[in-house]
Amino acid sequence: MKQPPNLQEIQEAMRPGRLSQTGFLGTDPRPLGDILAEDDATVRRLGLSHEALADRMAYFREKGVAGLGVPVDVPPHFEVRVDGVRGRMPCPFRHPGLYPKVFCQVKNLRTRETITFSDLQIHMIGAHGFYEGRGSAYRLEPETLIRVLEVSPAESSFNTPLHEAPGGAPSDSPRE
Repeated sequence: MKQPPNLQEIQEAMRPGRLSQTGFLGTDPRPLGDILAEDDATVRRLGLSHEALADRMAYFREKGVAGLGVPVDVPPHFEVRVDGVRGRMPCPFRHPGLYPKVFCQVKNLRTRETITFSDLQIHMIGAHGFYEGRGSAYRLEPETLIRVLEVSPAESSFNTPLHEAPGGAPSDSPRE
């Protein structure tokens, strides 16, 4: 499927060595439009929205910040750890600002599954429905995200404003 030029340009920027060392697409040979469409269909089939998933991710991120690198218990059965490293990442979809390199690890103690995501991934899922390409080390499968974070169609808000980067709007300052 031929995709619009703007998506082609964004896909080129997502390749390794452009915006990040490893890129965002992994080994996925599909056009970006196809990647977005398939993940969108999966999320809709499960009765959810990308915004609801991003809200749930942001909820855990905000709960975990209290620990600053130490695991925090989040009822009913989650353990959350938030760590940061130096630097910021731009949104490959060309949104203004830079997202801090903050990583949130959520362990579901009931299922014994763990998932890790970044501030940029919260934004890319909520604003663009982008979970990264297949084969990417950072790919978040929508079904896994939904299962581990226990997101249900009945829940659409987790006390975190939509499309706002955790901790407020993304920074416009240059990379550190």
